[in-house]
Amino acid sequence: MSERPPISPRSPRAALEPEQLPPPPKRSDRARNPFIVVGNAIITFILFVMIAVGGIYIYGKQKIEAPGPLQADKIVNIPTRAGVTDIADILQREGVIDSNRWAFIGSVFALRARSELKPGEYQFQKNASLREVISTIVDGKVVQHSVTIPEGLTSEQIVARLSDNDIFSGSVREIPREGTLLPETYKFPRGTPREQVIARMQQAQKRVLAELWERRSPDLPIKTPEQLVTLASIVEKETGKADERSRVAAVFVNRLRQKIKLQSDPTIIYGLVGGKGTLGRPIKRSEIQQPSPYNTYVIEGLPPGPIANPGRASLEAAANPARTRDLYFVADGTGGHAFSESYDQHQKNVAKLRAMEKQIQNDTVEPAEDIPPAAANASADTPPAPAPAKPARRPRGHQGASHSSASAPVAQQ
Repeated sequence: MSERPPISPRSPRAALEPEQLPPPPKRSDRARNPFIVVGNAIITFILFVMIAVGGIYIYGKQKIEAPGPLQADKIVNIPTRAGVTDIADILQREGVIDSNRWAFIGSVFALRARSELKPGEYQFQKNASLREVISTIVDGKVVQHSVTIPEGLTSEQIVARLSDNDIFSGSVREIPREGTLLPETYKFPRGTPREQVIARMQQAQKRVLAELWERRSPDLPIKTPEQLVTLASIVEKETGKADERSRVAAVFVNRLRQKIKLQSDPTIIYGLVGGKGTLGRPIKRSEIQQPSPYNTYVIEGLPPGPIANPGRASLEAAANPARTRDLYFVADGTGGHAFSESYDQHQKNVAKLRAMEKQIQNDTVEPAEDIPPAAANASADTPPAPAPAKPARRPRGHQGASHSSASAPVAQQ
């Protein structure tokens, strides 16, 4: 029978306490290797960085995609040579981005767009996010301004309009040749040089003229595209009604074929004032027969060049006039014209206009008691001008047509 060690009496508390703590386990030699220690530290650091980057990415993505503070669409101008900080200040001032401009700057760098930001005038949409704002500037989606050049202006008048328009920059060194600009509605970004605008209008005119010249009427008594522009410019100045252009063109084409003088009032005016376009007063009777290279009451055939810049519709009418035998037209008192093949019918149309003018005068102007009867009525030579949408023109016909003027009054001299 084995002997047991004697049991020494202990208190209950002492009995519960271990007699000796066990020594800690010894670390293996591998765990104490410095390379392992450094490796563990690196892995821990990488995990920390990954977690931090992931958090930043999630926050940044939410920030860059979140709706912006802009309450309504707004146009903002980004000037040339503006840096990222300058752009951030402008956008913050205009309310496109919130007060934290660093979010915009950080987004620009995150999207690698710093070198892609372009100056210009931009329209930012309501609540545009940072991504949308940056994308708009990077893509260069500048605001396009519509500019309408009316038909029938001279080149000098067009240049004056461009000079008065503050969306353009620079100046026009030289007035373009008459008839080389195409009146139309164009779109340009703010700051476009005026010379560039002129060049675009000239290119458009060349393209349209070449197209219409190729499909012109085969029996047209016009030898060159330049003469076509000249004829179209006269048509443009003679009528403002779209449905009359081809018929007005036919009158002049028929006259060219029969070698009858064109007798167009606008050519008299252009011979007097040139590119200024408007005379500012009625044509004097003496000016009707005043020698001028442009006065078609004096010269045979077409003038030496256009008297304005015709639009596409007038060029089309000149290239393909109506198939009529009309040789005359006179204002009808309603903004249009009455056409006729014979001079007798033309005179009847003139008489009809005179009666209409007299009726209008009697209905609108009551003679005062102290005005002599002769002064209360307009004379046959200087009738009051009707008030159509476009000034009525004098009758086309013989050399003495000015004595039955249906245009603006011809002043006596």
